[in-house]
Amino acid sequence: MKTAGEIMDREVPTVTPDDDARAAIDLLAKSDLGAIPVVDSANQVVGIVSESDLILSEEESDLHLPHYLNIMGGIVFVGSMKGFEERLEKAFATKVSELMTADPIVAHDYEAVDRVAKKIADEHHNHLPVIDADGNLAGMVTRADALAALVADPE
Repeated sequence: MKTAGEIMDREVPTVTPDDDARAAIDLLAKSDLGAIPVVDSANQVVGIVSESDLILSEEESDLHLPHYLNIMGGIVFVGSMKGFEERLEKAFATKVSELMTADPIVAHDYEAVDRVAKKIADEHHNHLPVIDADGNLAGMVTRADALAALVADPE
């Protein structure tokens, strides 16, 4: 059976956490991948930005302040501000680090295609960064890549 390293796309654009969010958006618009790995200066995968990261869900697009009480001249929020702050940060992201999904699920270049396909299915992802033995980005494998390889080599 083929491995992730044999079916992956080796020519994958990348961004860094400190890049402008606009750089990731532009790369996604220009590529057919639908996701871009985020790498650090050592080419280690630290995140991924996918098209779904750029879309605020209906729930996330509700940027109304949480309910609050005005008590003795001060404001006390009834609900947690954490969810609101995360939605606000994503809506106005200026850096890739504010958009990306950190610590993404990855495939190793030596992993068999059936195992990679299972990871993709179990995690409900369409793209997995592929790393080499040193943990460096080697490429990207898509759901379509894995399915095509399984159909061509059904063991």
